[in-house]
Amino acid sequence: MISCGSQCLKSLLNKQDNVLSQLHLLISTAVILVLIVALLLMIIPDSATANKLSEIQRRSYIRIAVKDNVRPLAFKDVKGNLQGLEIDLAQRLATDLLGKEANMKLVTMANRERLPMIFNHKVDLVIARVTSTTSRSRIVSFSIPYYLDGTLLVTKDTSLEHLQDLATRKIGVLNNSSTIASLKFYLPNAELVGVSSYKQGKELLENNTTAAFAADGSILAGWVQEYPQYHLITTKLSTEPLSVVMPKGMQYDELRRKVNSALTNYISTGWLKQRIIHWGLPVY
Repeated sequence: MISCGSQCLKSLLNKQDNVLSQLHLLISTAVILVLIVALLLMIIPDSATANKLSEIQRRSYIRIAVKDNVRPLAFKDVKGNLQGLEIDLAQRLATDLLGKEANMKLVTMANRERLPMIFNHKVDLVIARVTSTTSRSRIVSFSIPYYLDGTLLVTKDTSLEHLQDLATRKIGVLNNSSTIASLKFYLPNAELVGVSSYKQGKELLENNTTAAFAADGSILAGWVQEYPQYHLITTKLSTEPLSVVMPKGMQYDELRRKVNSALTNYISTGWLKQRIIHWGLPVY
């Protein structure tokens, strides 16, 4: 056995004290950092929770992103005022969420901005012709549908009334759109002509290069309203639910419940169907 004198024992104790001191320092530093973070979270506004229903009600206004160029869902009239089914829905939701004195701030944006506006907390809701999909639901939450959109066909040929009338005809369709799959399924012998825009699709119809053009019914309904010489072939080739977009996270549960409860009421009372008919959208 190796003996250790008082000097050796003192050295060992000093080393132990140093180790303990360093350990206490690390623990203290960690505790201080946790306290600082907690303090910062209390002081700095948390943008990730800024859209909770209680916060919306406290500030007495709600921010809703909408489109302004999709007739009859949301568009500007001759005076520059926003109107359409989605504008009516935004106004009704604002009132039901905040009361009769509710203020609503409508924010218009491009298609590519619709989801970022929500997960970057720029707005509280998005009502802008957004189809609820599994992939999108990973980053945002969706309400129950307020309208069931889907692929329809439009034509100016009065002899074309039914889907099978187009069985072997030329049909315009946007390049790389999901509409192509629906057309190939229902009209496998039709000749599809790809276009890069709705404008180009209309040009092909005007010069009789194609007999019809396929796209979402919500878009084509506005087309027919603007150009009465066209009519819809109302057999729907797909179903795409349009929903209100909301933030994800437990802190938004109450907001989501309120929105879904309101939509359920609009459907059960017939208010939503009445507005759909009023704006000339196909009803299924």
